[in-house]
Amino acid sequence: MSGPAAENAVEAAILSRRSVRGYLPAPVPREVVEHLLDVAARAPSGTNMQPWRVVALAGAALEAFRDGMEAAFLAGEETEGGERGYYPTPLPEPYLSRRRKIGWDLYGHLGIVRGETEKMRAHLVRNLRYFGAPVGLICTIDRRLLVGSWIDYGMFLENLAIAARARGLDTCHMAVFAEFPRTVRRLLGLADDAVVVCGMAIGHADPDAPANRLRTERVAAGEFGEFRGF
Repeated sequence: MSGPAAENAVEAAILSRRSVRGYLPAPVPREVVEHLLDVAARAPSGTNMQPWRVVALAGAALEAFRDGMEAAFLAGEETEGGERGYYPTPLPEPYLSRRRKIGWDLYGHLGIVRGETEKMRAHLVRNLRYFGAPVGLICTIDRRLLVGSWIDYGMFLENLAIAARARGLDTCHMAVFAEFPRTVRRLLGLADDAVVVCGMAIGHADPDAPANRLRTERVAAGEFGEFRGF
């Protein structure tokens, strides 16, 4: 299925954005990351509350965090999942089929077949190591805030990904970190009021990474939208 064509630079950044799961080691300077966060913070938020909190990691700090996350996972320190549910149980259709498709499509590129649990665990470790990206973010929100602030947060995260893409960088939003909230808070010295929303990898895509061959499809507006009065 072919997608829409870009008519301007903003659309080009949106349409070329994808979740990249393999990065080159080329560093991304702090001033670039800080600028991207400043741009992203122009996202709308109810009564200008600006609910986003971000820890940006690179270099030795990122490596220590990656090592700590991997060690905690392999030791089985947290097995009960995140503090805020991401998916309902059971997951209804058509969402279940979409989730299964992208999962098996990705595993196909990685050479993982059903039942290969050790390979699946190794892929999760790569997740926790930001797929080798030179910059890793941890995004948190104040525990007292409600659904409206989470909606605002989504717009901030999208701004961040699009702003990065406009500068030739790639990203991956990473919900996996929300599954290890106590570990994240311990490793980063965060207060208990910090709910982990997600992580984000930032860097330059590795063109040779098998996972980066994955291409996802989107349902067209004519299928999910209703147009009235046109």
